[in-house]
Amino acid sequence: MQITKSIVPNLFTLVNLFMGFSAIVAISESDYFKAALFILFAGIFDLLDGLIARWVKSASEFGVELDSLSDAVSFGIAPSFLLYKVYFYQYLETGLLLAALPAITGIIRLARYNVHLTSLAEKSLFTGFPIPAGAFTIISFVLFIFLDQQISEPLRIAGIISVTVLTSLAMISKIKFEPIPRPTLTSIKSKPFVFSFFLIGVIASIVSLGKLIFPFMLVYFFGNTLRHIFLWIKEKREAVDDIDEGEEPEIGPYDV
Repeated sequence: MQITKSIVPNLFTLVNLFMGFSAIVAISESDYFKAALFILFAGIFDLLDGLIARWVKSASEFGVELDSLSDAVSFGIAPSFLLYKVYFYQYLETGLLLAALPAITGIIRLARYNVHLTSLAEKSLFTGFPIPAGAFTIISFVLFIFLDQQISEPLRIAGIISVTVLTSLAMISKIKFEPIPRPTLTSIKSKPFVFSFFLIGVIASIVSLGKLIFPFMLVYFFGNTLRHIFLWIKEKREAVDDIDEGEEPEIGPYDV
């Protein structure tokens, strides 16, 4: 077996996978806070493996595939199992299908990303809600809202169903989302507002001990969605204007 410099980022990817497995074990033991921490650490190692791969210049197709498989466990299967364990188990087969939606759509999104991957360079925008963002949305909602008995039960039930369905649909949508900016001078200079937004979100989430993760993810989701809708409307209007300007008036049978 040949040892190359790519083993370092791949080890971080495997730690991501191990964190996902650990989260599943914690969920089976009803330790949801520990499970949330494991998924959070999985996200940190998922970010680090890409940074290190670019730093040591060892990005590869193997690394991309390994990363996707690890993400499927940590950010797809683990959150879905959490949803099933805390609520959807009581609806039998229907609940099983609903709880599985984030895992199914998240893995579809990963497969779509890999199929359309033409370069190992970092993309400026992602198509569909990133699967780690979907996982953070779900676990933060469950931990700080659904399990909060001070919130009325009808509101919590409506919330968990809405979050499950909307997050799942967002992952397989065509909406363009900003990726997490890399902590580099190039990234900061190219998109200072995006970098500041993510930095403020991370700091606020840490200070609030995770309670502001869900509101931050909502702002991230709806902000990118509104931008996508605005650009889509603008593109349609420009296309109509181009057609109108390019058309020649038709000559009728009685025109000279």
